[in-house]
Amino acid sequence: MTDDGLWLRPGKHTLPAVTDPAEHAAYIRARHPHATLTGLAGVLLLYQRTVLQDAQARFTARPQPGWVRGELSVVEHQGTAVGLCGGFGPGAPAAGLVLEQLLALGARTVITVGTAASLQPCLDAGDIVVCSRALRDEGLSRHYLAPARYARPAPALSSRLHHNLRAHGLPAHTGAAWSTDAPYRETAQEVAQGYTEGILVADMEAAAVFAVAEHRGAAAAAVFVVADSLVNRTPRTDPPHVHTALGGVVQAALATLTAAPATT
Repeated sequence: MTDDGLWLRPGKHTLPAVTDPAEHAAYIRARHPHATLTGLAGVLLLYQRTVLQDAQARFTARPQPGWVRGELSVVEHQGTAVGLCGGFGPGAPAAGLVLEQLLALGARTVITVGTAASLQPCLDAGDIVVCSRALRDEGLSRHYLAPARYARPAPALSSRLHHNLRAHGLPAHTGAAWSTDAPYRETAQEVAQGYTEGILVADMEAAAVFAVAEHRGAAAAAVFVVADSLVNRTPRTDPPHVHTALGGVVQAALATLTAAPATT
């Protein structure tokens, strides 16, 4: 135990773990011998159930029940197989766990699509943000990466995502997110600091997703649709244009995955 009382050894991210995600893959393949994601162009992680259901219906999804902790299906987009995964719950631990399982089954590229709260008054509900870095105010990333203020996505994948959003008529901002495990403990002081530092939005998962992907040598990117604001607090109301924007973002993210392979 460290001097500050936390059960976390210095340099833990460099130490081998007792458990291995490969154990999950072996467990699943003992029951589903053909369980593999190796041939997929990538996987979309979708946090809103309605967005997942819309994508599943639009692209005639083939469910893969029991493969991961969540709802996983495979769809064809422009002749290429892509995974859709959701229903695993919010927050860094849930996203990190399902991502580990997806990577263990052979996925190498992931884009997360979700909503976020604005920290800047210039961002309104329905605006789109591609995450360039995520402030590590969650508890998972420190188990995967050396101490640092931010976790970062794969640059090539993020750049291509931004390009495809524009190609789909969806102008997007690019900037930092504040990833926190405690959405009901976001204080005025933190919001003010985020505003001052130019952080665009608050989310719950991006830092964890980037950390797991980097640790495992995979490529990850994240894109948000603004749903509410923490500046002059505006609660979420789910206006129709937010859902419309999420649908468009899913299309652009699929196009990103089915383009040339990304590099980390």
